[in-house]
Amino acid sequence: IDANVTTILTAIILAYFGLGPIKGFAVVLIIGVLSSLFTAVLLTRLVIDWWVSKGRNLTFWTGWSKDMFANLNFDWVGKRRLAYTISGVLIVAGIISMFTRGFDLGVDFKGGYSFNVEFVGDAPSADELRTTLDQAFEGHTPVVKAVDTENTFNIVTDYLVDSEDDDAQNQVIAKLYEGLQQLGAVNTSLETFSHADAVGVTHITSFSKVGPTIADDIKNSAWEATVFALLAIFLYIFLRFSKWQYSLGAVVALFHDVLITLGMFSMLHGFVPWTLEIDQAFVAAILTVVGYSINDTVVVFDRIREFFGLYSDKGKDEIINDAINNTFSRTIITSLTTLFVVALLFFFGGTSIKGFAFALMVGIIVGTYSSIFIATPVMSDLSGDIRVGAKKQKTSFSKAAAKAR
Repeated sequence: IDANVTTILTAIILAYFGLGPIKGFAVVLIIGVLSSLFTAVLLTRLVIDWWVSKGRNLTFWTGWSKDMFANLNFDWVGKRRLAYTISGVLIVAGIISMFTRGFDLGVDFKGGYSFNVEFVGDAPSADELRTTLDQAFEGHTPVVKAVDTENTFNIVTDYLVDSEDDDAQNQVIAKLYEGLQQLGAVNTSLETFSHADAVGVTHITSFSKVGPTIADDIKNSAWEATVFALLAIFLYIFLRFSKWQYSLGAVVALFHDVLITLGMFSMLHGFVPWTLEIDQAFVAAILTVVGYSINDTVVVFDRIREFFGLYSDKGKDEIINDAINNTFSRTIITSLTTLFVVALLFFFGGTSIKGFAFALMVGIIVGTYSSIFIATPVMSDLSGDIRVGAKKQKTSFSKAAAKAR
């Protein structure tokens, strides 16, 4: 229940602050989580009861997976300094890249005109388009990217984006048309070039505009959604586990996941053959990662709390290691199945979805890592001698019982 509640919390916040298709994504996510919870709690049990009532055997493993991670005994807490170092290096590298290379901001965040242009015959290269259109747009260098559709490029420019002229859009299209004419890439009229349904000629297949005011609103909404999602998760974990150490450990891990994902987008954009734009879809991916990452963290925290009550004679680090080892199989299986689905989306989805899928892939990997190596060790370090207190309480009770006899 806890893991689903935290995901629903982030989805509700995304639905509140998101715009357009992102709001729709959030609503679908909420419906999906509720449906998944319903089928897991009710329908799955009904199916299992029906199968077993027929006298049939039921197993949840295969021959090779039966004893996988069954007797795991690893000192996770003892390796926390190595994990802190690795995470620290990745975060610092990402922050340096953010300040030096920046991000590939999509039209949602910086404003401008975005065109998808389909070419007939031999299409010019992205560099040729960029150089020629820079002149056509009077020094406003456009962002030019190839998309999956054959001979199609996405061209984004901020030329005349601040203009209040009612005819500004047509002027931008005319300049785009002029630039492509200079390359010899257009052999039709401006009217036909502007028509999305044109066939057999170079033309604009899709077009959108985001004004600077709207872009600022989207950026502010993105920040607000992220901050409120983290705050909501902090409060829920605090109420659920009654200790601020659990809440802070979870939020530190989430900040860690967000920073590393942002850092990867900053460091890799321009070096990979797919688009790594920071847009509304990326914000949706980040909040989805936040909800997914907290799932694993809550499962581990719940087992730790359970083991604290069952094994009061053990030390704190030993109990935490036992809890992580006990939930490790579930964590890996869940992460791998989710990663497999997202990988299919990444490899077989269109260009517009690759950045979103890549953010989810990075987030799932980093989120699984942080649930074990960041959230739990941070909680442990903040908890101090919590097990010492428990031992003292038990000793005092034993002495009292002895005296009573």
